[in-house]
Amino acid sequence: METLFTPWRFEYIKRKGQETGCFFCAAAREPDDPERLVVFATAHHLVMLNRHPYTNGHLMVAPLAHVASPRDAPADARAELWPLVLSVQEVLEEDLRPDGFNLGLNLGRAGGAGVPGHFHFHVVPRWQGDTNFMGVVAGVRMVPQALDDSWRRLRGCFGRLAAPRPPGPPGDDGP
Repeated sequence: METLFTPWRFEYIKRKGQETGCFFCAAAREPDDPERLVVFATAHHLVMLNRHPYTNGHLMVAPLAHVASPRDAPADARAELWPLVLSVQEVLEEDLRPDGFNLGLNLGRAGGAGVPGHFHFHVVPRWQGDTNFMGVVAGVRMVPQALDDSWRRLRGCFGRLAAPRPPGPPGDDGP
């Protein structure tokens, strides 16, 4: 059997069980801490890398408030959510050039939510042929970029969202 070395997982194993509370709430309290993997924050949400991604660039949009469902969020946060998800998709399209996306929520434990008390929206870039033999043969997922590299790169890409976009010509709704 071949051994795959994954030294970045050791920090996760050491911390397992040590961090109490919700990691989304911890990220909301410390969005500039690189360990929290936050690439962007708004008035009501944060955008962060998934520590255990399905693919490179797998991001999550989570409210700053600890709420289990979008319907439990205040109206201004609900109004901010969908435009933010679309902006996240746009940034990933421009930076990573994926062939498609998986977008979605898992609400409640029965719905597959890993953190049932704090909803989060997944934005997962996908590429044609992004599956390989490792998943089938070894039950291993391959992600080609280290999380700290992804964090640095995407944090820079999201910097442009802080500035308002110039309007296009009249009648142009953009891409």
